[in-house]
Amino acid sequence: MSTTEPEPTRLYAAREPIFPRRVRGTFRSLKWVIMAVTLGIYYITPWIRWDRGPGMPDQAVLVDLANRRFFFFWIEIWPHEFYFVAGLLVMAGLGLFLFTSALGRVWCGYACPQTVWTDLFILVERWIEGDRNARVRLYDAPWDARKVRLRAEKWAAWLLIALLTGGAWVFYFADAPTLFMDLVRGDAHPVAYITIAIMTGTTFFFGGFAREQICIYACPWPRIQAAMMDEDTLTVAYREWRGEPRGKIHKGEATKSDVPPGPKGDCIDCLACVNVCPMGIDIREGQQLECITCALCIDACDEVMDKIGKPRGLIDYMALKDEAAERTGSAPKPLMKHVLRPRTLMYFTLWSAIGVALVVALFMRSPYDLNVSPIRNPQFVTMADGAIRNTYELRLRNKQGEDKQFTVGVADAEGGAPPALAIALEGGAPVVAVDADETYQQRVYLTAEPDSPLALGAQTPLTIWIEDASDGRRASVETVFHGKGR
Repeated sequence: MSTTEPEPTRLYAAREPIFPRRVRGTFRSLKWVIMAVTLGIYYITPWIRWDRGPGMPDQAVLVDLANRRFFFFWIEIWPHEFYFVAGLLVMAGLGLFLFTSALGRVWCGYACPQTVWTDLFILVERWIEGDRNARVRLYDAPWDARKVRLRAEKWAAWLLIALLTGGAWVFYFADAPTLFMDLVRGDAHPVAYITIAIMTGTTFFFGGFAREQICIYACPWPRIQAAMMDEDTLTVAYREWRGEPRGKIHKGEATKSDVPPGPKGDCIDCLACVNVCPMGIDIREGQQLECITCALCIDACDEVMDKIGKPRGLIDYMALKDEAAERTGSAPKPLMKHVLRPRTLMYFTLWSAIGVALVVALFMRSPYDLNVSPIRNPQFVTMADGAIRNTYELRLRNKQGEDKQFTVGVADAEGGAPPALAIALEGGAPVVAVDADETYQQRVYLTAEPDSPLALGAQTPLTIWIEDASDGRRASVETVFHGKGR
């Protein structure tokens, strides 16, 4: 009896190099457009200027960590307004659910940063080393002067792209022209150099060497997507009922796409769909975790079908629900009926509702942020003449791009001026000047006369308000006045 123990199951397979072949077609052209647009937005956005007035940053998109603000063109987000960022993240998640339920992993195939940069790196690789067959031969060839030269050129180009990627990232967190000159002179903060080094290294490794391994092993989305998809989801698939059995087809030979159907399928087993796949899979084997729905196999197969005179669509976007109908030759359900169904409509409704709520909140938010905190130790002070004084900490943030002057006042529960109550600021008169995008902090003193209801009562509701001297707009905060009590 053999005592050899069975080999344990391996959870990670060693990477087999993938050399995708160049392909032309509708989906490849769409991917080029999306890559150009997304990379253009990423690299160019930090250099766009936006005039916000004197003393304000003129970078259109800026995450100003030093002053704890986020600028997006005319919109300025403060730390206490982080719910806007949270809302955008929720919208991004719902948008991902929406697109996945309608079109499968369309995000992964077209707009995911890993896909975009990998596409760019493969493009550079093809320019330097040649198309698929040339790259395979180079990979198998022994190391010689030519191989060393081509590898060095390719890696240098990849490193330059990665460096530009890391550099563009840090420009979002500081004034881009100023930071660029500081980086060149060596005067930038060490954090900037460290961040660029990390971003450069990860981009170089992920886009140049890891590639599909990131999608398979590092990214959680392939494992989550199944919950977002159903039989109505349009995804890239192979019509095996039309393509099988595979084999070479002679000119004029009938196949299953002909009427009456022939004994052979339309697939000639040319492996064009496999050779263009950036994930290295065979779509003819059915739905697979590795498939990112990039649809390059559709372009490759359509090109072959055109050459052999067969209808396009052997590999296509389709819904599993239509399989039974197509097998019998019936017409599948219209594509829009797959897209517009209860699940996608629910995701779209939620996504739209959050977007509308954020826009409404953005335009309804106050241009000032007022916070009033009573000083509770002690709650009140008895003055020499018997008057009762309460102290409050006032914080006033001017969220506008110009200096403002404000009057500070107090009102009772009915909105009128409380009798026998005086208001004063630590600096004197209740009039304050707050610079643009700055926060003013000051103590406010409310003093009630000795025999007034405020002084004799326990707690009296009050409202402390501020009024913009330029346009009369007000902001207010409710608080209480602590008296001696009866």
